[in-house]
Amino acid sequence: MMSRIPWLPAAIAVLAFFAATKSDAAPVPFADGVARQLEKLTSDELPGIAVLVARDGKIVYEAGFGFADLARKTRAGPETKFRIGSVTKQFTAAAVLRLVGQGKLSLTDPLEKFFPGFARGREITVHHLLTHTSGIHSYTGKPEFLERVIQPIAPAELIAWFRDDPADFAPGAGFLYNNSAYFLLGEIVAQVSGKSYAAFLREAFFEPLGMNDTGVFVNAAPPSGIALGYSVAAGKASPALDWDMSWAGGAGALYSTVGDLFRWSEALFGGNVVSAEALIQMTTPVKLPPGVDGMKYGYGLVLAAVDRLPTIGHNGGLNGWSSELLRLPEQKCTVIVLANALPPVVGRAPAAVTRAIVGKFLATEIAAVPPLQENPAVDRKTYADFVGRYDYKDAVMTVTQEGGRLFSQLTGQTRFEIFPSAPDEFFWKITDAQVVFLRNEKKEVVAAKHSQGGNTLRAPRLTSSALKLSDAELDAIVGRYRYGPGVVMTVTRDGDLVFAQLTGQPKLPIFPKSATNFEWRVVPAKVSFARDAEGRVTHAVHTQNGTTFEAPKIK
Repeated sequence: MMSRIPWLPAAIAVLAFFAATKSDAAPVPFADGVARQLEKLTSDELPGIAVLVARDGKIVYEAGFGFADLARKTRAGPETKFRIGSVTKQFTAAAVLRLVGQGKLSLTDPLEKFFPGFARGREITVHHLLTHTSGIHSYTGKPEFLERVIQPIAPAELIAWFRDDPADFAPGAGFLYNNSAYFLLGEIVAQVSGKSYAAFLREAFFEPLGMNDTGVFVNAAPPSGIALGYSVAAGKASPALDWDMSWAGGAGALYSTVGDLFRWSEALFGGNVVSAEALIQMTTPVKLPPGVDGMKYGYGLVLAAVDRLPTIGHNGGLNGWSSELLRLPEQKCTVIVLANALPPVVGRAPAAVTRAIVGKFLATEIAAVPPLQENPAVDRKTYADFVGRYDYKDAVMTVTQEGGRLFSQLTGQTRFEIFPSAPDEFFWKITDAQVVFLRNEKKEVVAAKHSQGGNTLRAPRLTSSALKLSDAELDAIVGRYRYGPGVVMTVTRDGDLVFAQLTGQPKLPIFPKSATNFEWRVVPAKVSFARDAEGRVTHAVHTQNGTTFEAPKIK
């Protein structure tokens, strides 16, 4: 359900998607080009993907590739049902606004009104919950989550599990993507309407819109035609950790098809779901305090751009499932991609596929957008100021200079040149991204402010005084650590950078505080590596959100 910020890695995948088509001697029609590229990524051993493209209310392309069920060799198609993760959030937001329109709920209602006992519950409002600005800690970030998520849980029990967690910030003072908030919103919908969350959505939206293949997923009674979820690593698929979707609720519990999501998109942007005023609220980014990083997030929807064409949408991801529903309002175009894999098949991540399709389908419109221009007046002598490494939280960006040109390279990615648009301001030509290098009062570069896909991130510069560990010290912690049933943390290194990856999750850098103590920057978590009397690492000790536990090293 977590919405990963699509920095440069997603853009690189987009570049590769249509590479073969671009190199062909003769151009091929749009639909043939999409099919040709997706078929190249399909085999008898890989899970599936469903794609739909529409314009002006009409479907212009829909297809499926790969398999919904590998064991039974059931192929994926437009009719295949997929769990859609956080694409659910726009349905939850629309339900809240429908109740607001009926006078049964207010955006200024405090959380205390519905769930007494939360710290600052009188200050946190429904608006804060909708915009990820409540400060409530997201339960999906708790270290025990993946161990517990395979068992069913009652809503009250789940809320009690995260209610007393320390807040990440004061209400309205920050932005942090938050599944706790949307789970609470789903339960608020149930309280206010007097119906279950599932029943309200069915009666208010699904039945009137003819969305017969959409609903809240119940593990004990899965719908017919549902795909199975897989994790793909090193080109091989295995069954993914199977969440019990009682843990997801209003944050990500829905399943759907590309056709039903097309019906939803047309109805939502056609004014048949919420009022015109409510739609404006859904598609207006929350105003964040100065200096606060975040997304251009409205109510359940993200405002961004693809090749500088404005987009409105949301992605979704949970173990075994990934999705994207994207609307280009000016072109009245909708692109939907659903997949039953996370980690995904290489080259078939929905975010990459949607952007590649937009680039191909709307090539004429994109070509009409004036390109960013290099500024020849920028003094190349200043380039030396920017050389260094910058902490992107889930990666490190390394900036280098060669012969009057400046290059950037994100961890594990290809190096690309960046081009000046103004003093201290640069842009990529390979993707729609910009970076501004920030200086202190002494005019020293101390950070990079990166903007891409509707997101903004301040990346502090890593100083040369950062702790350096020896090869032996780094090699000692490399290995696999058992975090719980079916959950392993794999520690690897790339030069002096160390990465940790939990089963079914992205690989993230961890930074040394000492030879044995490391920390994540993308989440407030720490891990220490314990040694025996002979100096061999025997287990990891993970600390996060007030909880500490041991994870033995797997031999």
